[in-house]
Amino acid sequence: MASLIVILIVIVALLLALVVLVQNPKGGGLATGFQGATQVGGVQRTADFLEKATWSLGIALFVLCLISARWYTSSPVEAGGSEPAATEQSAEQPAEEAPAEGQ
Repeated sequence: MASLIVILIVIVALLLALVVLVQNPKGGGLATGFQGATQVGGVQRTADFLEKATWSLGIALFVLCLISARWYTSSPVEAGGSEPAATEQSAEQPAEEAPAEGQ
């Protein structure tokens, strides 16, 4: 199940990058290639589709990342808030004092 989530994240991220790269920063993008062929509604529909695809893929990526973070985050620390055992052992041992140089 975890590998499926990671695969979906990679696919959505690649699609999002592709959709963003197809868009023109000034609003033309893929839509500018269709200006002569369909002047009535094709240009606006292409721009609307790319904008909706960008928002949808961005939201999907965000949700998948939240799911994967929840899936991979397992709390090994007990509910009492205790620290790992390695820290407790080092705190119990007294520190050794260095011998004095002049004696």
